[in-house]
Order: sequence, then structure tokens, then C-alpha cells
Amino acid sequence: MKIRLLPAALATVILTLLAVLAVSGVVAQDSAPAQEVLVSADWLAERLADPSVRVIEVSVQPGVYERGHIPGAVNFVWHTDFVDPVRRDIVAPERFQELARAAGINDDTTVVLYGDNNNWFAAWGAWIFNLYGFEDVRLLDGGRVKWEADGRELAIAPASYAAGTVTVAAANDQLRALLPEVLDIVQGESAGQLVDIRSAAEYNGEIFAPEGVQELSVRAGHIPGAVNVPWGQNVNPDGTFKSLEELQALYAGVGIDGSQPVVTYCRIGERAALTWFVLNQLLGYDVALYDGSWTEYGNAVGVPVENPAGTVWGGR
Repeated sequence: MKIRLLPAALATVILTLLAVLAVSGVVAQDSAPAQEVLVSADWLAERLADPSVRVIEVSVQPGVYERGHIPGAVNFVWHTDFVDPVRRDIVAPERFQELARAAGINDDTTVVLYGDNNNWFAAWGAWIFNLYGFEDVRLLDGGRVKWEADGRELAIAPASYAAGTVTVAAANDQLRALLPEVLDIVQGESAGQLVDIRSAAEYNGEIFAPEGVQELSVRAGHIPGAVNVPWGQNVNPDGTFKSLEELQALYAGVGIDGSQPVVTYCRIGERAALTWFVLNQLLGYDVALYDGSWTEYGNAVGVPVENPAGTVWGGR
């Protein structure tokens, strides 16, 4: 990974200052400066008719968008729009530019993403937009669940816009980790910390994957040296993110404080995108997402694996 890193002391000072400002109200979501990455439902509701704001829904469950969505929102389907539908890879830049323009996005558009399941796939969308150089990308705090729980307006008709003119940049490889780079960290050949955001049962090797999923690995366990912070610890019961202070303390408790590059992973990458958003976008740490995640690593030949449960593949 090509990661530029702030000195740990400076990073801590900056994050502490930002947290103090946020608590004091000096930095408020409703002011929505361009550098903010998280918006409230109130902020978005006031800007649904703003042509400079484009809302994108990225949900896990098929058909959710069609049953009702935030007015003006465009539907992006994770399985076809953010990844290559045939090859195990992210969407190609040419295809992504085509999709972004079809959504009416220009170079100066503020892109706000939201979805179900605590913004899992919406966070993946935010990662892709950032990866391809979009300037102003934000998540709706609380996502679809909180918007509905608040009784806010939903629309049925799909949104349609005149073609935009955005130009997609080359992928920023500082935000993405590939298997060789992960192995370099495991083998001590490069600095870095690994965060496994799966459940404790997955991490410990008690199960290969959550019940009912299609994407499986032939080995259970986790990448050696990875710490386990399940993704759900990032959010409150209503789906909103915890405070900066709480998030800093959560990760500092397992040694993640921004002093080293970080790589997040899960099973196929989508849950890890939420943790990438927390660590990179909210806390400002240097973080890459390993989108190959455990389905690649756990199926790779010859890589080291830690399996505390001792689960044997094919065992009865």
C-alpha cells in the first residue's frame, strides 16, 4: 500500500480538536461544509430539491428501493453496479463513469449515499466513489432504517436526470489493499495493522460464514495478527454512528490509533467498508479496504491462517 501517514502525536491532537469542536457545536452537521462526510436526515430533507445534491440508495435486500425510497434517490445495485459482474473485481472506471453520468452527477455534485442494514453497501459505495476520485461524498447517518423510523417521506417512482458530466479519475490504490500487500503485513515486510470486522464466531473459526450466505471459504479462522472489532460496534441502536470519542476509544482499545496504516476486511468486503468509513473518513486514519477479504484469503493456497477453534475443513 502506498500510504502517507501523519505522525501519531499530530494525528491525536487533530482528532481530539475535531471531537471537541463537534461536541461544542462549532462543527455542526447542519452547516455541511464540503469536507464533511456524514449528514443528518434533517440536513438531507432540506436539500432534496437541490440540483447540486444527488442521493444514491445502495441496499442489501433486492426490491427495497422499488417499494419506496428517499425522493429523488437513484438506485445503484451493489452486485452489478459497484463490482464487475463476471470477474472478481471492482467496477471498471469506464463503466462507473457511465453509471455516474446516468445518475446526473457532475464534478461539483455532492453525492449522498444511504442504504439498509446500517449502510453496509452504502459504505461500499462511498468507498468506490472515493476510490475513483469524487470530491464530495457523504453517508446519511442512520441510513434507510432511521429515515423510515422517523416517518419521513418515501417515493415510489424511480428518479431520472439529465446526463451528468463527471469525469472519473484513476483508482486511488492508497484506499485498496490486495492479497500481496496483506501478506506483506502478515509476514512483517511492511508496516500495518489488520482489522477483522466479522463476528467473533467467524474470527475464531467456529463457523466458516454466517448462516445462509453463498460466498464461502474452504478454511475457517482469521488472518494472523488481525484484531477483531465486529462492525456493529461502530453504531448506535438506531443505526447512527457513535461519537468520535467513542469510536476513538473503541479502536484504541485494540491498538488501532492511527499511528500505523490499517487494512480492514470481512468476508466479501461490504461489512469492512463500514469500518473503513469509520476509520478513514470519520477518524482520519490511513486505511485501505481489502475487498478480497476472507473469501479470497481463506481460499488461497499456502497462506498462514490462525484458527483458535481448530475447525477442520470437511470434518464431521
